[in-house]
Amino acid sequence: MIATVDVDEKGVLKGINCFALDMDGTVYLGEQWIDGARDFLKAVERAGKKYVFLTNNSSKNPQTYVEKLGRMGLTIGLNQIVTSGEATIAYLKKNFPGKRVFLLGNELLQEEFVEAGVKLDEKTPEVVVVGFDTSLTYAKMCRVCDFVREGLPYLSTHPDFNCPTESGFIPDAGAIHAFIHASAFRYPDHVIGKPSGDIMDYLAQRAGVSKGETAMVGDRLYTDVAAGVKNGYTGILVLSGEAGMKDVEESEVKPDLIFSSVKEMIPFL
Repeated sequence: MIATVDVDEKGVLKGINCFALDMDGTVYLGEQWIDGARDFLKAVERAGKKYVFLTNNSSKNPQTYVEKLGRMGLTIGLNQIVTSGEATIAYLKKNFPGKRVFLLGNELLQEEFVEAGVKLDEKTPEVVVVGFDTSLTYAKMCRVCDFVREGLPYLSTHPDFNCPTESGFIPDAGAIHAFIHASAFRYPDHVIGKPSGDIMDYLAQRAGVSKGETAMVGDRLYTDVAAGVKNGYTGILVLSGEAGMKDVEESEVKPDLIFSSVKEMIPFL
């Protein structure tokens, strides 16, 4: 059954104490707030609830997001940002402790891994990690395909095919996976970001929240909403980014609630 847009008949939002918010396409596009997003954040605070930003975008580190939101007029702390890069570091430390990693990622992600104590190695790695690398070059693609072809464990920060921007969409990590598969005939062995339970468990632990009282809000069915409904959270779709109602009709993933944008959630808080 498909939820009615902009309606919360069962009063689900009244029981939500924390909103885990996707960023691109959910609260902003580029450096422009989606209409009413700031009002929504203020309404959450007025209701005595909290919010954290949970993003699959591993091309930026948490400090970069804090600075970006600061430029947009919102002051928050690092504790309110959770990225797929952070969750991937936690996954590596648990499952591949001390292993040398080839990381396909921006300089910011590389710095984040190094600061967390992950050993990066471009020549003799033991594990491959693919992120959203906007500094991608053909030489990098050749190198990562070589390592994947060799059979090294192959992880990725997240599965998103496209990243929304103010002027449309740009290829994201999922598109890089497709390139690698076309050459090396492998998709990632494991993906840490949404909709994986890894990042959602990491979120609950980091934010100190109960899954049953937390809503995952985003504009993608296959990452944001799936992360919510498959991992014990309330999954809420907003139609301000990638997915539309036709996608909902065709998808196996059904949101618990659907809103035109986060602004339309305000009356139900």
